[in-house]
Amino acid sequence: MSVKKERVDVLLVDRGLIETREKAKRAVMAGLVYANEMRLDKPGEKIPQDTEITVKGQVMPYVSRGGYKLEKALETFQLDLQDKVMIDIGSSTGGFTDCALQNGAKLSYALDVGYNQLAWKLRQDERVVVMERTNFRYVTPADLERGLPQFASIDVSFISLKLILPVLKTMLMQNGDVAALIKPQFEAGREQVGKKGIVRDRKVHEAVVEMIVDFALKEGYDVEGLTFSPITGGDGNIEFLIHLKWHGERENGGNHSPVSIEQVVTEAHEVLKQKGKGE
Repeated sequence: MSVKKERVDVLLVDRGLIETREKAKRAVMAGLVYANEMRLDKPGEKIPQDTEITVKGQVMPYVSRGGYKLEKALETFQLDLQDKVMIDIGSSTGGFTDCALQNGAKLSYALDVGYNQLAWKLRQDERVVVMERTNFRYVTPADLERGLPQFASIDVSFISLKLILPVLKTMLMQNGDVAALIKPQFEAGREQVGKKGIVRDRKVHEAVVEMIVDFALKEGYDVEGLTFSPITGGDGNIEFLIHLKWHGERENGGNHSPVSIEQVVTEAHEVLKQKGKGE
C-alpha cells in the first residue's frame, strides 16, 4: 500500500516543527528544511507523510513543540514521572511522550485517532506502545496490556475534555496524576469562537477553564493546579494546562489550585502577547 503524500509546509506544521504555514514556507525557502539529509527547497512539494524531516538551526529537545507544553506542566505542577507508566491521549507526533520518557517515565501508551503521525524515533522505542487509529472513548483497561497508567497527559483536538475525563477514571491508578491541555477553541460554544477558529476574548477563556474545573470536580478529580501553555496552538490559540489528581471514586473532588483562573488567564494574555510581538 502506497504511503499518502503531503505538502512539505503542511507536514512541518502538522508535526509541530514550525508554528504556521507562513513560517514553514520561509524556513523551506531559507534552505533550513531537510528530508533524509537532502535539502527541500519547494514548500509546495508533496512528499510521503512518513518522511523524516529536520529543521536545521533549530535545537529542539523533543520530536515536536508539544514537548514544551508537558515540560512546563512537569515543572509548574512538580510532577515526578520516574519509573511511571503513562498514557498519552492524543499523542500525534509524540512530543508529550518524548518529554515524559526523557523525564524518567518507563512506558508510554501513545494513543491517537490518527495514523502514521508518531515520530520514527518513538515507534522504535521499546518503552512506547503505539496505539494508532484508536478512539480513547472506547478504550478499556484490558487494552492496556503492559500495566495501568499512573500518569495521563491529554492533548486532543475537535473533542471536549468532558468526553475524555470520565473514561480515564476507569483505567487511571489510584493517586494518579493528569496533565491536560484545555483548548478553548474546542470547548467554547460556536458563537464564542472567532475567525479562523481563534478565541481571543479572555472572558471566554475564563469561562471555559471554569467549566472544565467544575466538570473535573464533579467527576471526582481533585484540581491541583492551573497554568497556561508556554506556546500557542498551531492556529495561534492560547491554551491552558490543568493538573488533576485521581484518588478513586467519590462524589466530588476538591479544588487545591494555588492560583485563580483569572490570574492564569491574565498572565497568559500578557506573556503570550509579548512573545508574539517579539517574533
